[in-house]
Amino acid sequence: MIEARAQETLQGLVSCYSPSGREQKAVSYLVTRMQNLGYNRVSIDDAGNAVGVIGQGSKTLMLLGHIDTVPGEIPVRVEDGVLYGRGSVDAKGPLATFVEAAAGFVSDTWRIMVVGAVGEEADSPGAKYVRDHYTPVEAVVIGEPSQWQRFTLGYKGSAWMDLQFVQAVAHTASQQTSACEAAFNTWAAMQQFMHEFNEGKEKAFEQLQLTLRGFHSDTDGFNENATLTVGSRLPIALPPQEWLKVLQSLNEDMSVTLLGEPLHAYQAEKNSFLARLFLRGIRAAGEKPGYVYKTGTADFNLIGPAWNVPMLAHGPGDSALDHTPNEHIVLEDYYQAIRVLQHVLAGLNEE
Repeated sequence: MIEARAQETLQGLVSCYSPSGREQKAVSYLVTRMQNLGYNRVSIDDAGNAVGVIGQGSKTLMLLGHIDTVPGEIPVRVEDGVLYGRGSVDAKGPLATFVEAAAGFVSDTWRIMVVGAVGEEADSPGAKYVRDHYTPVEAVVIGEPSQWQRFTLGYKGSAWMDLQFVQAVAHTASQQTSACEAAFNTWAAMQQFMHEFNEGKEKAFEQLQLTLRGFHSDTDGFNENATLTVGSRLPIALPPQEWLKVLQSLNEDMSVTLLGEPLHAYQAEKNSFLARLFLRGIRAAGEKPGYVYKTGTADFNLIGPAWNVPMLAHGPGDSALDHTPNEHIVLEDYYQAIRVLQHVLAGLNEE
């Protein structure tokens, strides 16, 4: 019975196609679903997030998932215990886990706040609103796929930018460096810095990772212009402001335009009461627990540095399927994640 209800929650949510900026249908579905599951208070906040609260305590555990997906609708179907559909892994599976696990929660000490945030695949307006308006809370679980028997304790930071180079037009026979040459010389210097920075660092979580995402050049007859679009995955040891200083030292003449808000890497405490509850919950569900650090980013990066409370990310699904045309989730893994989180919530009254 519980599994049938849980599948209905997930399948209904995944069936509401909700790429970033078009989440209203999914938000309405989730609000109605939480009302039907007996949440004490359900609302849509000023950012458009779906919010449900259950429990009567003064302490708050926030379960923060995201309800938007990348574009690309995938027909929703269930075959041989596997649910296919956009967002089934990233990250409606984790969000549905939150909704189902918290349903029926009773406590005079704790309350559970489930948030289905909008825009995580864009510039995270939902999580930014949560960050600025929803304190204080005692602990946070971020809904991201980690596989149900593991949880995530850290995400790398990121900075996306356009590097722009301008050079007065000169005859091709001259020895003057062109804007295009300046751009690619700078890219080579960035790669050299990356190799030197990463030397001796075996873990990807500790390394600087660079990707060249675009190049454009043109001229108006007087000036040459060249632009590199660069993605940077930043470790804790290289926060965005320090990385920007490095870039300017490599070429003082280029201009840097940030594309969106840079994100700091964040690593949560592995010995928190929240991590201990998840370790016990995974063991209780019949598996040896583990934890990982990820090289991508998530709303984890926004909430962690701002709140500095016990936090981790958890959810069913294989993150290798994120954003892919074959995105799918094994339903038994989803049910196991619900069992883990139910055990965690039951242990809250001991904290």
